[in-house]
Amino acid sequence: MKFESYPLQFDPILKERIWGGEKLKTVLNKPITSSITGESWELSTVEGDVSIVSNGVLKGKSLTELIENHPEEVLGTAVYKKFGKQFPLLFKYLDAKTDLSIQVHPNDALAKKRHNSFGKTEMWYIMQADENARIIVGFKEKSNAKEYVAHLEHKTLLDLLEEVNVKTGDVFFLETGTVHAIGAGLVVAEIQQTSDITYRLYDFDRVDADGNLRELHIDLALDAINYDKVETHKTYAKETNKSNEMVNCPYFTTKYLPLDGTINVSKTSESFTVYMCTEGLFQLEYNQITHNYKKGDTLLIPAAMTNYNLTGTAILLEIYIS
Repeated sequence: MKFESYPLQFDPILKERIWGGEKLKTVLNKPITSSITGESWELSTVEGDVSIVSNGVLKGKSLTELIENHPEEVLGTAVYKKFGKQFPLLFKYLDAKTDLSIQVHPNDALAKKRHNSFGKTEMWYIMQADENARIIVGFKEKSNAKEYVAHLEHKTLLDLLEEVNVKTGDVFFLETGTVHAIGAGLVVAEIQQTSDITYRLYDFDRVDADGNLRELHIDLALDAINYDKVETHKTYAKETNKSNEMVNCPYFTTKYLPLDGTINVSKTSESFTVYMCTEGLFQLEYNQITHNYKKGDTLLIPAAMTNYNLTGTAILLEIYIS
């Protein structure tokens, strides 16, 4: 069966979280039904949470089904060669009404050994930030397991960790092993490896709806943590109608595209491209058909789509694998 290329959208997979709120609806127009919705998984092949196409002739098909039947057309020749029939990335929007737990993700080797999973390198783009909102990223100074455990036992872990005030447009790149937490009052676009492996280090002694403390993974985290001081903040150019590089790593490349008018995109069929619209409205014209998008929309451009036009006034994150 021939694959028909067009920009694909997917039903959001909405996740209630103890720290979630309602901004995914009020800011991003997601169809949430609870006041503690923390995540909208936009593109996922995580087991049990596989994205389903919401538009066009492929509506109702799963992303894994499309990749199984048309791996090169969807993923791209180079991505298929490198990852096989796996979709290697996970795309999310997050609403942190309160602080997320302090956590860490294992690297590829550790995640493969323990969980038969990818590690979780990730990046954050701050879409909206309340006044004085902050994140936690890494250690203030080089530390070690002994010092970390001692502070954990005395509930003084925050004394060791770097807290950074953030604003809209800030970008942070977190390699595996970086201790981190998204703080209250933030809406974040997150791009990461396909992994749902998280080691929770400290959760501010919060309890769930049943009055129970959430599980911590202190022992698992000990050899997953990078105890060095790390630099996570990324600066980037913002030239209009141009793809400005934000992050370029072995797992993904992300560019900042401030659109004002019309641009033509011409690319190879080596990788898929994903656009996350973080502000404004835009249109994509392909094969003489025009598709309309708004803030909060995420679309997957199959690798077989190599030439199209973008028109509008919007801020887009453009992601692919190089």
